[in-house]
Amino acid sequence: MASSRPKTPSVEDLGPRFAAFAKRLERPVIFFDTETTGTEPSSDRIVEISLVRVMPDPDGIEAPRTWRIDPRVRIPIEATEIHGITNEDVQGLPTFADIADELLGLFSGADLAGFNLGRFDIRVLQAELVRIGKTLDLSPTRVIDAQVIFHQKEPRNLGAALRFYCDRELEGAHGAEADTIATLEVFAGQLERYSDLDLDVGALHATSNAIGSGYVDVTRRFAWRDNEPVFNFGKHKGKSLRWAASEPSQRGYLRSILGSNIDEGAKLIIREAMEGRIRSRKPS
Repeated sequence: MASSRPKTPSVEDLGPRFAAFAKRLERPVIFFDTETTGTEPSSDRIVEISLVRVMPDPDGIEAPRTWRIDPRVRIPIEATEIHGITNEDVQGLPTFADIADELLGLFSGADLAGFNLGRFDIRVLQAELVRIGKTLDLSPTRVIDAQVIFHQKEPRNLGAALRFYCDRELEGAHGAEADTIATLEVFAGQLERYSDLDLDVGALHATSNAIGSGYVDVTRRFAWRDNEPVFNFGKHKGKSLRWAASEPSQRGYLRSILGSNIDEGAKLIIREAMEGRIRSRKPS
């Protein structure tokens, strides 16, 4: 619905530091994001891409451009649960090949920005272009990744947690006693800050050991796709465990994995599959 679309901010809305950044631009900076069929940039497909161009002064910020795309492959249930785009939603829409030239025209001569851009969005975009015989030369392109800046400026360690939850510095860091007391104080601060955290030890155990919703096991060796495990490693990455377990030529490969040093939880998933018991994810 159009009414739910976020308002595009002006340069002034984003504050004086951003205004100073924009004033120094010599060429456009394109902020963009993709929604895809999965998390593997080399093989998954784009189902939606949106971009906002920040132009050199005095042109300001252009209105967003958004394309929803028919990926020509099935959108797994797990992907739909994240971005809300179903297979029915994309039927009859343009393919990536249909919009590629328009995208290349917009990206030409611009720098890029986004969140987790370098690890995912640029890679999935490049993979889509390669499939249709086109390229985007990024050799002159500068990339701003807000996620990298976030992680550099807000480190995820015990000292940062103590500063955030308890407003004090960690003294004697990496001494076992100081770290133990700091962890106790951080946990108390978390209970105070997050009223929805359960006070029951069992519930806190479940929260602390939760597997990412997209993965079958804690080491992320297997991911869910259409509620069944697919490989998230090795030569069969992205392929179905059900297929490998039922294919005589692949059972030797599975046995070799069982003889390796991977986590026992992942081995159990393989053993079950080889016995004909494929794990199934309960739809949320």
